[in-house]
Amino acid sequence: MVLMSTGDLKSTNEEESSLHPDDLDLLAKLEAANRLLETDEKACSVISTAQSPTPTHSRKGSGSSGISTTSSNSHYSTQQSEDDSNFSGNLWDVWGRLVNDWESVKKKQGVIKDLVRKGIPHPFRGLAWQLLLSVHSSPHKDLYVEYLKNVSPSEKLIRRDIARTFPDHHFFKEKDGVGQESLFNVMKAYSLHDREVGYCQGSGFIVGLLLMQMPEEEAFAVLVKLMQDYRLRELFKPSMAELGLCMYKLECLIQELLPDLFLHFQTQGFHTSMYASSWFLTLFCTSFSLSLACRVMDLFISEGMEMIFRIGIAILQTSQEELMSMDMEGMLQFFQKQLPLRYENDHEKLLQAAYLVRYSAKKMKKVEKEYTALKSKENEEQIELRRLRTENRLLRQRIDNLEKESASLADKLIHDQVTRATEAEETYALKNKLSTTTQKLLDTQKQLEEAQHLIGDIKDRTSSITSASSLDEGEAQSVIQGLQEELIALRLKDADIDSLVKELRAKIKELEDTNLQLQKAPTNDIQHLQEELIAVKLREAEGNLSLKEMRQKVHDLESHWENYLAKQALMDTASTSPKDKNNIQELKQLQDELMTVQNTRS
Repeated sequence: MVLMSTGDLKSTNEEESSLHPDDLDLLAKLEAANRLLETDEKACSVISTAQSPTPTHSRKGSGSSGISTTSSNSHYSTQQSEDDSNFSGNLWDVWGRLVNDWESVKKKQGVIKDLVRKGIPHPFRGLAWQLLLSVHSSPHKDLYVEYLKNVSPSEKLIRRDIARTFPDHHFFKEKDGVGQESLFNVMKAYSLHDREVGYCQGSGFIVGLLLMQMPEEEAFAVLVKLMQDYRLRELFKPSMAELGLCMYKLECLIQELLPDLFLHFQTQGFHTSMYASSWFLTLFCTSFSLSLACRVMDLFISEGMEMIFRIGIAILQTSQEELMSMDMEGMLQFFQKQLPLRYENDHEKLLQAAYLVRYSAKKMKKVEKEYTALKSKENEEQIELRRLRTENRLLRQRIDNLEKESASLADKLIHDQVTRATEAEETYALKNKLSTTTQKLLDTQKQLEEAQHLIGDIKDRTSSITSASSLDEGEAQSVIQGLQEELIALRLKDADIDSLVKELRAKIKELEDTNLQLQKAPTNDIQHLQEELIAVKLREAEGNLSLKEMRQKVHDLESHWENYLAKQALMDTASTSPKDKNNIQELKQLQDELMTVQNTRS
């Protein structure tokens, strides 16, 4: 059923006499409504579009477009026309008078609520929504043109999601077509208007539904009103805190009104957010057919978010038996695929069930306070948890640092232990060397004593040599032979003493080097070794002194021997036999050997 123009009504004057009086009254009311609509440019565009086979578009400002309702150029329009045929003539008449005298009728909220529940005729829907929201003279329409001149930071995201919004609807199906361009303009304008919300994917379906009923400017004004006064912007904020509240309210309603189904959901682990998030974010635009989605939008604009809760409970009530027999996967399939087709041919069944749902606004206020308290407690717990995590992280860092320090100390301790073990080994080796050196020193002292005894023997033999001049030749020969043997023994002793002294000096040098290396970390043992080393040096000095005394005595003995030879030579100059000459030569040879021994010692 479509509205007749004023000219069409006049052309039927000749047939009025054949019509029933009620029909004549209805025609008169429709003519008055048409005259009123013709005075409204926006309403005229809606009606002219409904009568034309193709949509008309008007551009305003910089790139803005006034998109007419798509009620006559889409599959949705055909369905809506069929639905409109179910409306009685009285409903059309009432809505005609309603939009004609809105200023006086809008105060009767109960009447408007009942009329909206019965359904808004499709040609009146776009205008009715604007009147219900009081945006027919909104200043946001003028701001819309200015927003289109600016650049939004969300443009790439909006472009990406446009093709996903009503992809099967031919108004939005064509890429970069009029429908997608209009949807992009409105979404872009709102992202600039409300930068806190910006762009959220679910809002595109609501905007798309609005663009099917009215031009871009009116759709933008209606969107701003819905966002601000119906708390939709709270749903679309980045935190989506309002969505959590809606989920909590719906879950409380299910627990109260459908306890068996609630228990089944709990058993299956089927959370409310798994199926109901889209109900609140898209206002059932993605869950129902477009005709039913429009009815839901009628009720939402008239009664607010309460109607979304009622419809959600009605869906669960009418589907409870089926849902109780399904597992989680089956329930997901039901809400995604079966639900959109379930009420396509019987809208009233769902809506009537929704009207009968027990919904207490006062109780929902208590639930909201309870949720706020829970969230506040959760936030406090989260803050405390974050604090504990921070402290835990700091403690972990401190533990890591302590472990590193402990590992470093352990390494240092092991290194010190190894060093001390090495020093102990070196000290033990030095003790062994010191004991060996001490023993050798004792041996040297013994040898020095023997050398002193030998010197004493030499003195005795020298004294015997002085008396040898009075001896005969045989006795002199035996004395000389004894002296030769003693000289040979003395040479051997002297050579042994020299080698021992050199070896002791080398050992002492080695001990001094080792002592210098150990001076950096002196211990009691090392100090003891140093003291023993000093004692060894003192003993060496005493040995050297004794050796010098022995050499001096040997030198005195040689001098005495030379004097003796000189005297003997003077005494035997005149009477010297060949044997005596041989004895003198042997004595000279012994003198040379004694000199050689002296040179070697020096």
